[in-house]
Amino acid sequence: MLETKDILETINMIDNENLDVRTITMGISLLDCVDEDIDRASAKVYDKICRYAQDLVKTGEDIEREYGIPIINKRISVSPIGMIAAPCQSKNVVKFAKALDKAANTLGVNFIGGYSALVQKGFSSGDYALIESIPEALDITDKVCSSVNIGSTKAGLNMDAVKMMGKIVKQTAEKTSDRDCIGAAKLVVFCNAPEDNPFMAGAFHGVGEADCVINVGVSGPGVVRAALAKDGDGKSIDEIADMVKKTAFKITRMGQLVAKEASKRLCVPFGIVDLSLAPTPAVGDSVAYILEEMGLESCGCHGTTAALALLNDAVKKGGVMASSHVGGLSGAFIPVSEDAGMIAAAKRGTLDITKLECMTAVCSVGLDMIVIPGDTSAEKISAIIADEAAIGMVNSKTTAVRLIPAIGKKAGDELNFGGLLGTGPVMPIREGDPSVFINRGGRLPAPLQALKN
Repeated sequence: MLETKDILETINMIDNENLDVRTITMGISLLDCVDEDIDRASAKVYDKICRYAQDLVKTGEDIEREYGIPIINKRISVSPIGMIAAPCQSKNVVKFAKALDKAANTLGVNFIGGYSALVQKGFSSGDYALIESIPEALDITDKVCSSVNIGSTKAGLNMDAVKMMGKIVKQTAEKTSDRDCIGAAKLVVFCNAPEDNPFMAGAFHGVGEADCVINVGVSGPGVVRAALAKDGDGKSIDEIADMVKKTAFKITRMGQLVAKEASKRLCVPFGIVDLSLAPTPAVGDSVAYILEEMGLESCGCHGTTAALALLNDAVKKGGVMASSHVGGLSGAFIPVSEDAGMIAAAKRGTLDITKLECMTAVCSVGLDMIVIPGDTSAEKISAIIADEAAIGMVNSKTTAVRLIPAIGKKAGDELNFGGLLGTGPVMPIREGDPSVFINRGGRLPAPLQALKN
């Protein structure tokens, strides 16, 4: 039974503390759409997505209206297109991107993810063509998101893929330079990519998933910050951790309610609730501000990594008790352009890419939505990807890189993406040329942690 004070508390969180369900994401398997003819395969992809997700947006809007819970995005993730493209005797893989975008526009969803390849141990026949097509695919579509998994704890790092992705990120930014390089904001490079992630740009429907599932991601940094601001003065670190756990439980409970309701109405199995605290550019809805509420003068100063470790752990411990199935990334996101506090800290100079890399060792994703100078070489981008992937590989965790080379801009300038993607200050990167290392290629061996069997 819900008590009156719990209901009123949740209403206050929604009205005043930016609490919302960030996304309902329907995962759809396309494995039965495989065909040697790419035109037939693309048509099957479009038809299946439209058939399965025809009521997704309406259902989200109905739940939003009936329960008074804001649901910001309705999204779709599909099986990695690199797999679906493998049997096609065609290199024109962009036809799949067009089919995905057409389906997304027909259904009215915000994004569709899964223009993806899993190449942690090598390239299959469809992967290489798909990766090469990413710049064009993200240029000619509006709602398609792309991801490439280049490493894992079990497989090591595919350094040939790392080298390739540096060039792809740069080319994608160049292709969309007339739109603030938006293409690169829809492309993420993973190590240990989860198969049930509801958040873009990294969402895809893993091969171990059911034919169709509903996954939900919740946003609540503003709620956590408000709780600390209200009752955090004079509290010890372990008391702060306990406050975050209790708040995360309340946030996740709402996500579980929405997930189960959407699952029932759509007659689709409930997959997972992702516990991640997903910030927005709105003032107050910031992970950085939570860290500052803990007692840091500015996000990025010494102590930031420890504070983030506390937050990430407490969010997971509290959230896992509120949901029957937890998955995805689950923790605290630190996307610079999407977090008002991160943007402010980057502009002040207290937060740089080196400190962000340190922070990614203890949080749930990686170097996310970071704008870098437009003249950064492809090899340097590859090296940044390799560094971040190595953190994920060695620590058996998911890490990711979403860099946006700001073509024609330098450190101190700015890109404005609008909406949830926010504003990105161009951040300087470290000097030194890693090209000889990157151009060696091959495979960086898996760490000893891989041998757990």
